[in-house]
Amino acid sequence: MTLGRHFMLRLGGLPVESVRRLRAPGARAWADEVLERTARLAAEGERVGDLLHELVGRTGTADTDAAARRTLLRLRREVFNNRLPHAAGTGLALVEGLDPATGAALAGWLTARRELERRTAEGEDLLREETAAARAALRELAAEERLRAGLLLASPALDGQLDGHLRNPKDDKRARKIERSLLAYLYRTAAKTSPFATFTGVALGEFTGPAGGDGTDGTDRAAGTTGRVLDAAGPWRSHPRLNVLALGRVAEAIAADPARRADLPVTLASGWGREEDRVRYVRRWVTAGDDDTAVTFDTVKDRLFFLRRSGALERMLGLFERRPVLRHGELAAWLTEVSGAGPAEVDRYLGALLDVGMVQIPALRTQVHDTDPLRAFQDSLRTLGRPWADRVAAALDAPAAALDRYPHAAPAERRTLLAELRGQLAGLQRELGATTPRVPRTLLYEDALAPDVRTPRAAWERPVATGLRAVERVLPAFDLTLPQRITFQGFFLARYGRGGRCDDLLKLVHDFHEDFFDQYLSFTSRRTAFDEQGRYVPEPNWLGLPALTAVDAARRAFADGMRARWERHTTDTGTGTGKGPGAGDGDELVLDTALLDDVAAALAPAAPARPLYSHHVQLAGDLAVLNRSYGGLSFPFSRFTHCLGEATTAALRERTRALTPDGAVFAEVTGGPVTSNLNLHARLTDYEIVCPGETSGVPEADRLHLDDLYLEHDTAADRLALRSARLGGTEVIPVYLGYLVPLALPEIPRTLLLLSPSSMAPVDVWGGVPAAEPDEGVTRRPRVRHGDLVLARRSWSAPAAVLPLRAPGTAEPEWFLGWHRWRRRHRLPARVFVTVADSGARGATGAKPQYLDFDSPLSLAAFEALLKSPAARAVFREALPDEDAAHTRTERGTHVAELSVETF
Repeated sequence: MTLGRHFMLRLGGLPVESVRRLRAPGARAWADEVLERTARLAAEGERVGDLLHELVGRTGTADTDAAARRTLLRLRREVFNNRLPHAAGTGLALVEGLDPATGAALAGWLTARRELERRTAEGEDLLREETAAARAALRELAAEERLRAGLLLASPALDGQLDGHLRNPKDDKRARKIERSLLAYLYRTAAKTSPFATFTGVALGEFTGPAGGDGTDGTDRAAGTTGRVLDAAGPWRSHPRLNVLALGRVAEAIAADPARRADLPVTLASGWGREEDRVRYVRRWVTAGDDDTAVTFDTVKDRLFFLRRSGALERMLGLFERRPVLRHGELAAWLTEVSGAGPAEVDRYLGALLDVGMVQIPALRTQVHDTDPLRAFQDSLRTLGRPWADRVAAALDAPAAALDRYPHAAPAERRTLLAELRGQLAGLQRELGATTPRVPRTLLYEDALAPDVRTPRAAWERPVATGLRAVERVLPAFDLTLPQRITFQGFFLARYGRGGRCDDLLKLVHDFHEDFFDQYLSFTSRRTAFDEQGRYVPEPNWLGLPALTAVDAARRAFADGMRARWERHTTDTGTGTGKGPGAGDGDELVLDTALLDDVAAALAPAAPARPLYSHHVQLAGDLAVLNRSYGGLSFPFSRFTHCLGEATTAALRERTRALTPDGAVFAEVTGGPVTSNLNLHARLTDYEIVCPGETSGVPEADRLHLDDLYLEHDTAADRLALRSARLGGTEVIPVYLGYLVPLALPEIPRTLLLLSPSSMAPVDVWGGVPAAEPDEGVTRRPRVRHGDLVLARRSWSAPAAVLPLRAPGTAEPEWFLGWHRWRRRHRLPARVFVTVADSGARGATGAKPQYLDFDSPLSLAAFEALLKSPAARAVFREALPDEDAAHTRTERGTHVAELSVETF
């Protein structure tokens, strides 16, 4: 395995230094001092309490002695419990008279305790001042252009409220809600690496120097720190695109008008065929997304469907065989002529055929390779050759001009441009006859491209490539799709036998889902991977497949091996007892090579022959952190090809050819109609598989229709091979280049991807491993790594009931001290990411990790607002890398970054 030459760098929009201004450093130092003094005084109080206890024992029983004894007992109890005595002077005088040495010890403790009281009282003014300063800094940071530009697309409502809030800051419930939302987006921009608009930009990266090597000769570690510092300085270039759903709503308005619909080309659903007394084809159902949500797309389902071969339908099929494309009006006129039916009846008949998808209007659909969907839509309109279509295309020149101006506009002007866009698109729909225009809330999506970065390959070999090389051996055990691929092969063998061949893939897919897979998915959706005792629950293996048994064995080997190592770890470190080592004191569980060897050996009968992986990794000093792994081709790049330019796209396509196995071709599976910008990308393969019911924009010579493909079992390799008759039996390897989850794709492309190198392999190292005993309600997991590769960050899990949440009437210093006392008690770092699961609240809360800075009262207050009910549970994970380990520099400072790399 080697790292691919190119990678994508995901770069936080603001430097990490920006959020430091939101902290209360003086209050943090005050809290540390107060807590440390408190701990020291508690220990000293116990010692002084023991001395007082001895004095109590020496005090007699006379009346005067009894009074002294009561005074000493009360004094001893207060000192022992680290409380400043109410009658300290009287008690001290008594003790000094009885035992000068004990009196001196008590006097010293009382002095220190009074100083602690004084120092504790200083916290109120300190927190007030620094919180006010943090709020002022937050208001200043709200003007950051990258923050506001991203906010404009992510939350237009907040963007609209923000300027008024900043001009006239108030201290009420609404203002605090705005503040919390602003804070969340600011942290999103400075501390996270998921690309969205200018919150996180991307840059094309290149590893320089020769490939290969394992980075274990010692030179990498010595020279690597400097070599791993990435210079991403320079301006960002904005690449906005109109939401394809906005174009879909215009197309719907066009098709809804009978006069315009008459001019639209219509075709039969691709891949249709006759079967005795019926016609079979693939019917697609499109369910419209919610236009009012920030991120939405129409969902598409498909299924084999049949229509009875009536006289009118049979004659129409013959017409389309002679003329594959007709205008809707021509078809209606022809049907009126040959059937003798009236125009209204014909229109209803054609409407029914459109509804069931036998007849389709493909002209105004966005194709996956339309990287500029708006101009592609205009081109489609102009090819219709109708005056109204030319007028609609011309009306879209204004939105196109607004998009052209958008990248260079300041946030205020962008706000105006978005309003113009919304008005233009709504007005166009009204002109087309729509009484209630539908314009999606998110009108456009934006990707921000930073300058290219280059870095020596050798510097990354040890922390990244070496660790990934070891872990990739066991990744298929975590692949959520591998059991489905094995099951599909088992179904094929049951139907066609070893060495068998299927030429009717459409029927195979239909039978697979109808007879087996839908029920299998329903069953597996209810399956839990581990039972209540932590025992692994095998995958459903209704066909008795040895490969699926191997997957179960590999998963069980990993879980059992982890459990054994966890038990040794808890014994060695005292984890869960409150006495184990703290963060930074070696609290790690290191996975040895023997465990990976055991898992790989068990997995061998089911391991894919030629995997392609993409990994999201971050660096933390000499460690690399694995965030996520995917299988597939060009995953780091496909979504961003519209930004990268033709030369880079051509290079990626050439690299695809170089990666193609001998005797095979890669062919893209598009996933059907494009209803999300996440599916748009430049063309990166030479061939495209066209499923029934789909249309394609690639040249006909590069299209591989489903009826050209056949599936056979390769007995030598014991695997299924998809082949093309037109290409002389060449193997066709399906690949998906979009960003939707494969399970969200229609049935046919989703099934074809069971023959692809795609995978989803979230590495869950703790599955089936019991948690340690809670320590005051908090369960803790150590960091898990193999070599220099971190597979799981340190984590702490706790119900809301045990967290030091602010109670009514609690003063600010007491609340802030409570959080830091809790943090220190359980050894959490100052900065974490926290995920909140709240089954008792309405709706989803905290579905994504939120950045939490314990040194910021604003951040703590925002976190508490996520806990909506006592049923909430919070999982805290260390921020690894923390800001001190960030390795990417720009002219603005240090940025959090993540690399999306490929391995071959």
